[in-house]
Amino acid sequence: MHCKKMIGALCAGLMALSAVGCASTPASTTTPVSASADNMSTGSGFSVSVKVPDDFEGELNGRCLVAFATDTSEAQPYEQIDLYGVPVFGKTVYGLEAGDTIEFTVDDEEIIGFPFELEELPAQEFSVQAFFIKYTKYERSNGSTIWGMEDMGGGGDFLSNPGNYYSDVQTAQVDVTADQTIQLTLSEMLPLPELEEGQVAQQGNYEDTEQVKYVKIKSEIMSEFWGSDVYIGANVLLPHNYDPEKAYPTLYYQGHFPGGSAPLSYGTNEEFTAWWDSGEAPQMVVITFRDANMFYDTSYSVNSENLGPWGDAIQQELIPYLEETFNLIPESWARLLSGGSTGGWESLAMQVFNPDFYGGTWSLCPDSVTFEHYQVVNLYEDDNAYYTDNGWYKVARPGSVGLDGNIKYAMKDENLYEAAVGGLQCQSLGQWAIWEAVYGPMGEDGYPERVYDPLTGDINKDVVEYWGEHYDLTKYLQANWSEIGEQLVGKIHIRGGDMDAYYLNQAQYVLGDWLETTTDPYYDGYSITFPRKGHTGNITNQELLTEMAEHMEKYGPSNVDDILYG
Repeated sequence: MHCKKMIGALCAGLMALSAVGCASTPASTTTPVSASADNMSTGSGFSVSVKVPDDFEGELNGRCLVAFATDTSEAQPYEQIDLYGVPVFGKTVYGLEAGDTIEFTVDDEEIIGFPFELEELPAQEFSVQAFFIKYTKYERSNGSTIWGMEDMGGGGDFLSNPGNYYSDVQTAQVDVTADQTIQLTLSEMLPLPELEEGQVAQQGNYEDTEQVKYVKIKSEIMSEFWGSDVYIGANVLLPHNYDPEKAYPTLYYQGHFPGGSAPLSYGTNEEFTAWWDSGEAPQMVVITFRDANMFYDTSYSVNSENLGPWGDAIQQELIPYLEETFNLIPESWARLLSGGSTGGWESLAMQVFNPDFYGGTWSLCPDSVTFEHYQVVNLYEDDNAYYTDNGWYKVARPGSVGLDGNIKYAMKDENLYEAAVGGLQCQSLGQWAIWEAVYGPMGEDGYPERVYDPLTGDINKDVVEYWGEHYDLTKYLQANWSEIGEQLVGKIHIRGGDMDAYYLNQAQYVLGDWLETTTDPYYDGYSITFPRKGHTGNITNQELLTEMAEHMEKYGPSNVDDILYG
């Protein structure tokens, strides 16, 4: 959750963004229009003109960003695009060809900026640079046609995804009230990876080591849904003295795109690595998933209208492949789950929606487990996500808080940042966009139907109802406990801080309190919030695996000790 890199100081002020539009997505039967056509802004005065190189081949579609930086001593302007970074302004365009230009002017209502509008940019010297997020067209099996960034090994990070473009840097005394044009050319491309025979760029390619293996399979289920080849990868940490003839339990550790990192920070966390290699650790295999997509760096490991049947692909294709390849025990007691934040929600949802497939989850500081507390918003009762209305004045809802109680940014700030870099159709590859894509229904345009207006915060109660019926984990458990409770006894373990940076403890309280009321059967797990702790599960990897081993000793077969320690 909220794991974008933080580069500079947060731009001052909580600036409200006026209601502006976004370039409409071309329908599948319509030829996309060029950015230099008559529908583009022709206003006089200040402009930034971003040119497609004259030697460009083919057609370019996507989101163009212009960044204004005051300090480039350590990073280019585009590398400083971030919630805590430099002013950035975005515009979605389709059908660009060689020599076309994208014009950024102060009167262009298609431009969305953060932390303010382009006309509010202060007059001073800036280093100016354009960045272009290249979109791919997807004609999906549900009849919709949408556009988004295809993963080329960047793991859902648009700033590092190969195939995206950036311009030269122009340094100038900028004054948006003057007749001034800054000319940029998208002359550089983030290099595409060199592929060996049989490799594809999607989900990255990494070199095996003795303890860590990297696998990737084509998902027939996902490929059929997206109308394009979709791959799923996994990073596999093998136990000390791994024996391919021996069968092992597995921990599926959920979370953000791991890249080439080993599960549980093996190889970088010295204390854990020494423990794992000592032979004292339970003999288990630990696996993380590589499932970046056009909406985010992870699929959230469930089926959804907008992302497609990722849950089915993981459970019916990837896990059977892993179990066969690495001799993993294909039984419920031997399939465990964990993860933190985003991975906390994923691990809990996988267990709850598949109660007899997995043998237990340890969900750490999970994303909101009830939409009564969507961070600090009660989607069921509140009318606006960005403000509480006190009559004569409104109070901005906080988006993140430090352990000292200081607010880091308002909820609307992060949402408006995502609108600037991704537009209004959940293409920001950000945290709020993926929640909309996972939890929400598909809109008439093929994109996720928004649960609230990203510019004003006004909540759509029809969409809230859909969210609640399908992805509110607390409501799901309450509604289905009589049918699934027996299969979940002893399997739910939730840990978080009582000062969570994103207020996720509030939702955890609701679920934890209800779980304690369960009877026939009692859930026999735990939900703990730790005093004066923030966004954490407050447990080491060693402690986590030891607790899991004790769990398997309780619920597994009689020879489980030999499996774990033999």
